[in-house]
Amino acid sequence: MTQPPQGPAPDNPPNQPPAFGAPQGPPPGYPPSPPAFGEPQGAPAAPSQPPAFGAPAAPPQPPAFGGPQGAPAAPPQPPAFGAPQGPPAPPAQPPAGPPPAPPAGYGYPQASPQPAYGYPAPAGYGYPGQPGPAYPSPPTAPAQPQAESRGDNGLKAQILIVASALVAIALIIGGGVWYSGSQDDGGNEAKSDGKASASPTGATGGGTEKAPADPKGKLLFQLPVPAVAKGDSADTDGSWVTDKVYAKSGLSEVNGYDLDKGTKLWTVKLPGPVCAAAHWLSADGTKTGILFKPATPTKDKYQPCNQVGALDLNTGKLLWTKTATAGDYALSFDSVTVSANTVAAAGTSGGAAFDISTGKLLWQPKTADTCGDRGYGGGPKLVAIRKCGDYDNPVLSAQTLDPATGKVVSEYKLATGIEYASVVSTDPLVIGADVGDSAGDGSGLSDLFSIDGATGQLRARISVPGDDYGADCEISQADGCEGVIAGGDRLYIQTEDNSGATKQIVAFDVLTGKQTGQRADGGEDFDLYPLRMDGKNLIVYKGGSYDKGGQVLSIDGTTFKQTVLLQNPDDQASVDAETDMSPGGTSEILFAQGRLFLSQTYVSDSDRDEQLAIAYGPAS
Repeated sequence: MTQPPQGPAPDNPPNQPPAFGAPQGPPPGYPPSPPAFGEPQGAPAAPSQPPAFGAPAAPPQPPAFGGPQGAPAAPPQPPAFGAPQGPPAPPAQPPAGPPPAPPAGYGYPQASPQPAYGYPAPAGYGYPGQPGPAYPSPPTAPAQPQAESRGDNGLKAQILIVASALVAIALIIGGGVWYSGSQDDGGNEAKSDGKASASPTGATGGGTEKAPADPKGKLLFQLPVPAVAKGDSADTDGSWVTDKVYAKSGLSEVNGYDLDKGTKLWTVKLPGPVCAAAHWLSADGTKTGILFKPATPTKDKYQPCNQVGALDLNTGKLLWTKTATAGDYALSFDSVTVSANTVAAAGTSGGAAFDISTGKLLWQPKTADTCGDRGYGGGPKLVAIRKCGDYDNPVLSAQTLDPATGKVVSEYKLATGIEYASVVSTDPLVIGADVGDSAGDGSGLSDLFSIDGATGQLRARISVPGDDYGADCEISQADGCEGVIAGGDRLYIQTEDNSGATKQIVAFDVLTGKQTGQRADGGEDFDLYPLRMDGKNLIVYKGGSYDKGGQVLSIDGTTFKQTVLLQNPDDQASVDAETDMSPGGTSEILFAQGRLFLSQTYVSDSDRDEQLAIAYGPAS
């Protein structure tokens, strides 16, 4: 799991933390590609009709990642100079009558917001001349030139036609996203006007992480894996950093450690194991939320994940423990998050929100037979993933809520049939989903939806096929995406390491969904992992190799210049320990106050010789 954001949400907050299918063609509802240049244009055909909602559509098969995009048809050759010119061809006439209105595309908004809850809620690619990967792009029909007079003017016109076609072809190949903005289907889709959101993040400059005079680092401390009974395993999800403490979940407990020495400062004992943990802190940067079981499970007795609690990380106190009920039954939860001073937990049977200081129940969504909050994304805003409909035809929506009251501020509905969605970022609002189960690789992510959080209007839909991108969203965690972050008007996503290339980071504009041309490269042997935002800058972990320690980088959000904040040591013991905590899978990575913390989120008896957590910091 990548960088779980820490501390109170800044003006431009860090993004939420925590091998996909083939690249996708244009989503249903988009126009087909124009004919190759030189082919007869003829009268435009009526737009093709998409299949009915829920019916599978066979996507076109794009070329392999990085492969040729298909040679255009040869342009017409001009006649020899002075040869007689034929009369200009009349322009093609459109069919009679008004053109039919295009239907709403798959994944587009379908209806108006639902009522409130029932309770009172960018130089170039990094290297000169280095081309970017040939990501899928929207077809852009070239403008049709008008016929000109004969002779030299006719020859010039044909040359201009050829040049225009080549430019259009380059634009077709160089893009990277199917985006919306030209369709008005009467729903909640926004036109792409290039203006800032009505709910901007307020990013105004660089971040707070400053480059040290010497980035050379050292191993600060290691925490051994707690003893686990033979054949057993346990979740150890949750790690946090404040200005005083590094805190980490253990076996049915949470411990606080000195930031530099690793000395244990406090222990909070729990009746059962931690089953989920928030990755955000309260507004004052000292509290967080957790879920745990009421007792330790045994082979004979299952224990539900139904206990919600809040921790004061600086004092090492469990502030309160609560449950939420639906009728006579206690709700079981899958995930928990924090926004402002609200702890929000949700699961398959519903959700609830509590005051982080007192434990007071703030609101609980009204449940119905076919609707319920499936999870929440936290941080600067609070966003619910709400699921309605039956099992075979679910309808998901992303609702921005008032954290204190649960009132719905805005809503965006995804297309019927999308089963899972996750919150990549709450401000700017970006939702990840596996559309039509097209990811095909277990990543839970095939498309990203950039949404105006104030209005619920769709800004752009970005296709992120697994052959090209390495981001991942945990389907059971609404707040659990890694390899993709967003801040200000940019979205940054990790590329896939196919064809022997390393994992890099590319940028998209959240207003248009187009690539900005920015790309960060870690070099021949080193992968890059986006952790979080720091103002307009990115905090990135650069993985090490078999004989070299990793690095933490700050990448300027405007120039993409890389600055080393921390260089981990190269001695073999340190390199081995760091390798065991490689990003993704069962690891969490935090970087705060010049220190890097890596930890495990799952342990078993076979991990007895490994470390639960390791920390690096400045050598001097």
